[in-house]
Amino acid sequence: MKVTTAKTAGFCFGVRRAVETVYEQVANSSEPVYTFGPIIHNEQVVKDLESRGVKVIHSEAELKRIAKGTVVIRSHGVPRSVCQAAQEQGHKVVDATCPFVKKIHRIVEEESRMGHQIIIIGNPSHPEVEGIKGWCHTPATVISTEEEARKFTPNPASTLCIVSQTTFNYNKFQDLVEILEKKRYDRIVLNTICNATEERQAEARQIACEADTMIVIGGRHSSNTQKLYEICRRECENTYYIQTLVDLDTGPFQCIGCVGITAGASTPNNIIEEVQEYVRIKF
Repeated sequence: MKVTTAKTAGFCFGVRRAVETVYEQVANSSEPVYTFGPIIHNEQVVKDLESRGVKVIHSEAELKRIAKGTVVIRSHGVPRSVCQAAQEQGHKVVDATCPFVKKIHRIVEEESRMGHQIIIIGNPSHPEVEGIKGWCHTPATVISTEEEARKFTPNPASTLCIVSQTTFNYNKFQDLVEILEKKRYDRIVLNTICNATEERQAEARQIACEADTMIVIGGRHSSNTQKLYEICRRECENTYYIQTLVDLDTGPFQCIGCVGITAGASTPNNIIEEVQEYVRIKF
């Protein structure tokens, strides 16, 4: 049995930074610690933080009801209004937004202030995209499919500024940009997909091409893990999407001779190692 585990699998810089930030606040704060939204899209990490007293809040209305404490902004970022509301309520705000996401906030804030029409290529319901929209001074348009790109009608009086969700599929981003570029010559295209995402997707594709079986590990709500699964599934029909070893142990797992393993940016190393060890021993 040959088992190949992606070198890029597991926590990226932004996720590791956000998780460590929360644990540091728990260790050093005498007041309650909250995260606005799950700090990352991994249920095991969130549950461990909850066991240490960290509470997840989901809305600005909740900010008004909680006891004064420390509010950690999740790695995906939040709209500007959330930060302002937390400060107005007297909370200490600790910003653990991924630096790559924060860069997009600065871009859309500046470009929209100049009157440019903001296009965000990404999943409209994803918290990162919701956060990016919240830093625009004018309404932003979110596009996630080729159909939406074709139907989009740009404002003839303004320049287009196109950015992307950091975890969006790189090839799909290029396809959508190509459609949009045909609609308008006056545009600014900024590929804001983070390097870690591009490298992770490229490595996953390469491993899946050579594997008989592919295992993708990550939270069920993790956008970047879902993208990895889609990429691997196109190259290797026998691809499994699991959250933990339990999902693999209780499912109909088929294996021939070469197993590839990759994981989303919010998957802890211990979960990856458990799956890797299980496959080596079991098969």
